Amino acid sequence: MFSFFKKKPEVAAPIANPAPAEVSNAPELVDTSPLEQGNWRDRLRSSMLGRSLGALFSGNPKLDDALLDELETLLLTADVGVGATEDLLNRLRPKVQGREFADAAALMAAVRGHLLSLLRPVEKPLQIDSSKKPFVMLVVGINGAGKTTSIGKIARWLKLEGQSVMLAAGDTFRAAAVEQLKVWGERNQIPVIAQTGSADSASVIFDGLQAARARGADVLIADTAGRLHTQGGLMDELAKVKRVLTKLDPDAPHETLLVLDGNTGQNAVSQVRQFHQTVGLTGLVVTKLDGTAKGGVIFALAREFRIPIRFVGVGEGLIDLRTFDAEEFLDGLLPTDLGGGAG
Repeated sequence: MFSFFKKKPEVAAPIANPAPAEVSNAPELVDTSPLEQGNWRDRLRSSMLGRSLGALFSGNPKLDDALLDELETLLLTADVGVGATEDLLNRLRPKVQGREFADAAALMAAVRGHLLSLLRPVEKPLQIDSSKKPFVMLVVGINGAGKTTSIGKIARWLKLEGQSVMLAAGDTFRAAAVEQLKVWGERNQIPVIAQTGSADSASVIFDGLQAARARGADVLIADTAGRLHTQGGLMDELAKVKRVLTKLDPDAPHETLLVLDGNTGQNAVSQVRQFHQTVGLTGLVVTKLDGTAKGGVIFALAREFRIPIRFVGVGEGLIDLRTFDAEEFLDGLLPTDLGGGAG
């Protein structure tokens, strides 16, 4: 069993790459030097949700119903969700009215404890089961969520961890997605299986699994076309992809990841529900959490679905897609020094 990011990365031997494709107008892939954990927390704390929570609890505020009303408004605005917000406020209000909290720090600790209890069940890093070879990952999501870029980053980390990886360019509706995946493959010496023209997505991914088997790859990551969760025909195509994969491996895909844009707010709940019904999700990737007011949707998703959050994205750099850590996530949202303010 292979656990993501739990050991120091080691560079694997280069993998032979197919003849390089000509890439024109391909998106630039931004690489950055590794961030310290503190800097990662700073990325979250500088988000709108982080700044708002910091401002609310700083400056020794009066602990009363008015403060709780402000907290409620903030959480709802940040798309924490009605259910999760009500659960929290119903726990806090009797204690505030009974003057059980000595100061704002004590109240913040109670808020933190409750939110952490929501996130702990979904804090499950991606596991690559070495008995499944190739381990097949199917990646789905709507247009613009960062799906193809997330695939490239995950593939690069897998290779650094010593896994042999192949990619299947199943997003056949958007030529730029295929080219973008080829860029990732060329720069990291990872083979990409693609077809020209209006190829069928299921056919490309089927070919990818056959090729991964033939080459003895450890992991196959299959991209799919971005689609709205309300588009019945395209959602049916995802179900077809899954059916086709089972013809070669009854257990495939072994991991089905939904990539979500952290800016989408409560719409993310609808996306998860529909994609889960169609293909059976095993993990979530939440991108673009830096600079968004909507990062609170993670709590709503955790409360309603309890699907593991595998990764969160807090920037464009390669290192900015991180294994989800509930405590570090909260460290970025709730300030530890209430006296300093949040700006």
